[in-house]
Amino acid sequence: METIRNIINDYRLSIPGIVFTDIIEIIILAFLIYHVVKWIKNTRAWALVKGLVVIMIFWLVAVIFQLNVVIWIISNTIDVGIIAILIVFQPELRKALEQLGKKNIVRSILIFDESKDEVFSDYTLNEIIRATFELARNKTGALIVIEEETPLNEFESTGIAIDSVISSQLLINIFEINTPLHDGAVILRGNRIVAATCYFPLSDNTQLSKELGTRHRAGVGVSEISDCLTIIVSEETGKVSIAKEGKLIRNVDGDYLRAKLIAAQKKTVDTKRLKFWKGRLKNEREVD
Repeated sequence: METIRNIINDYRLSIPGIVFTDIIEIIILAFLIYHVVKWIKNTRAWALVKGLVVIMIFWLVAVIFQLNVVIWIISNTIDVGIIAILIVFQPELRKALEQLGKKNIVRSILIFDESKDEVFSDYTLNEIIRATFELARNKTGALIVIEEETPLNEFESTGIAIDSVISSQLLINIFEINTPLHDGAVILRGNRIVAATCYFPLSDNTQLSKELGTRHRAGVGVSEISDCLTIIVSEETGKVSIAKEGKLIRNVDGDYLRAKLIAAQKKTVDTKRLKFWKGRLKNEREVD
């Protein structure tokens, strides 16, 4: 036993003492590594990681067989390679930081809700639903963006200011074909229409169906960079879709849209109500 103990000590295989802070560090590192790997797999960076693995294998082989020239080349290109990676994948890194800024990690684990005013009234909610399905019935294309916490001022400036109380008649008239304001999107803030004919960046998500046009891609695009709720009415099929957090949910009905609008409404809730989990609506049809 003494000999075995000496061998273990010689090869530094002894188990170190673990304290409470070590456990916390392990949990934090596991959380970070999991989300980094999850983010990488959903972006073009996944191909880059596989390429880096191949380079590391070459480097390991070079070290084992003392291939000094290969080791020298890899060692002197690491610094330049890191800078090149940051430049090439700047859009993905920016999107990851934006998503991190939009998420409240503490609230996702444990929430003590406080009383807060609703974003828009029940009357506004009903008018949005009425206008949406009237437009769908007539196969009139529409893009309605409901601002939540993230301001959409930069996109508001691309359109024409309206600053009017929301009504179904006005929304229907805005998207009427051959009218001056029908092209582009409408931005709703609270109980008012703030601007029409607004333009948003198109989503570059390659998993979106090829049959979707620029209206749907613009709706998904703005939902990727903000927390807004976007309603899209297809001009070809008359189907209603919604986009939220980069997810496109197609062919929704009135009840489903109402549930999503109520969630975006943020109506006053009881104070100090403990939440441990935010469940998703059942039967969601998501298109990443």
